[in-house]
Amino acid sequence: MPTGLDLEEGKEGGSWLGINKRGKLAALTNYLEGRPNPDAQGRGFLVSNFLTDHSQDSYSYLKRVSSERHLYNGFNLLTAEFKAKEDTMCYYGNRGNTEPIHLNPAGIYGLSNSLLETPWRKLLHGKRLFTSVVNQPLPCEVLVQDLLNVLNNEELNTPDPAQESQGEGYSSPMLRVLSSVCVRSPHYGTSPTNWLSHLSCCACHQRTNTIILIDSSGNVTFTERTMLNCDISQWSTSSFQFKLKD
Repeated sequence: MPTGLDLEEGKEGGSWLGINKRGKLAALTNYLEGRPNPDAQGRGFLVSNFLTDHSQDSYSYLKRVSSERHLYNGFNLLTAEFKAKEDTMCYYGNRGNTEPIHLNPAGIYGLSNSLLETPWRKLLHGKRLFTSVVNQPLPCEVLVQDLLNVLNNEELNTPDPAQESQGEGYSSPMLRVLSSVCVRSPHYGTSPTNWLSHLSCCACHQRTNTIILIDSSGNVTFTERTMLNCDISQWSTSSFQFKLKD
């Protein structure tokens, strides 16, 4: 179940976040860099290809992707497999180390438009908000709403020399806009914050918010909130539930 399709001309298809009934999950963020290659391959297929691949586990898939790192503009890719006996979570960023890494599936990690856990101010702020929510024993409906509130936090986190250094070539006003967890700009498609923990995965898009909750019994709640008519005051929310296959 992907949460969106890449509609960029010439690179249609793919997604930035998805999960299937076999417990495979993938999430993608772009890497902030000044001069992306317009002829590079579309990154969205890195998500959809993993979800439809029946032969490779999380690490093996990222290992293959790492051998083709030069074909893409900067990206971060998280892959996970949620199973009854053991969960697996891995990460690879093609602007960092050449090898993927295994993550502790019981941990909480912050990922923006830099490498995993790069301490941008917005990342640290969002991670604090996220952690305060998931550390509470909340009913599912309340948990989803509180996580949606995190995704829609528009507080600016400036100045941030680390983000500004990586974003050399961007205007100061644009970097200021990009300093919030949820980016609201007519010229920007996605908010650069994805969060993963053993309980939930959240991704924020200017027009779409997605919450994925997975409990210890393999029950999945997939909630998506979509902006209507490009109007920030109009949203449609849908939710699906399914159980992971053994």
